[in-house]
Amino acid sequence: MKQTSITLLLTLLLSLPAYTLAQDKPDPELRSLLQKAIDESDSFVDRFEAEVWLMDMSNRLQKKIPQAEKRLSLLKLIHFEARQAKLHPELVLAVIDVESNFNPFAISHAGAMGLMQVMPFWLKEIGRPGDNLFSIRTNLRMGCTILKYYLDKEKGNLTRALMRYNGSLGSYRYTTKVFNALDFRWRN
Repeated sequence: MKQTSITLLLTLLLSLPAYTLAQDKPDPELRSLLQKAIDESDSFVDRFEAEVWLMDMSNRLQKKIPQAEKRLSLLKLIHFEARQAKLHPELVLAVIDVESNFNPFAISHAGAMGLMQVMPFWLKEIGRPGDNLFSIRTNLRMGCTILKYYLDKEKGNLTRALMRYNGSLGSYRYTTKVFNALDFRWRN
């Protein structure tokens, strides 16, 4: 009985974001992609958590990345790399939102590259000058590692860690943008 209730609940939850406003019926392609993303995800505690988080964040990210497969693939990578670095995935989403507006090919005026706007000098510093900062996995891994380093260095003070990450220690402009994105777009 308990398994049937869980299955019914999961089926209901899985169908909710797949409705389109125009047609009012499930989108089978999105459902299939979401199911595949959940089945392949290895950074979630359990399947239910994966379904809920991926559906919720996918809906929030849809305007910026309309292609469902691309959006779910990115969300899985963000969740995985954030968890690997012991960061909240929603924080990483907020940083990406502010840094690059989810453009994996973004380049800042200072030369920072990719989703998390990682400075290219880091590639030489770690002895990997051939790596590509436009590679989403590489960019996320490096960006999350750098952010976690600054968070540890600042003994958990997220404001100061974000200032360091952005190279704007002493200015609240950047941190305000990240906290606003976190509060209004990426947190529940």
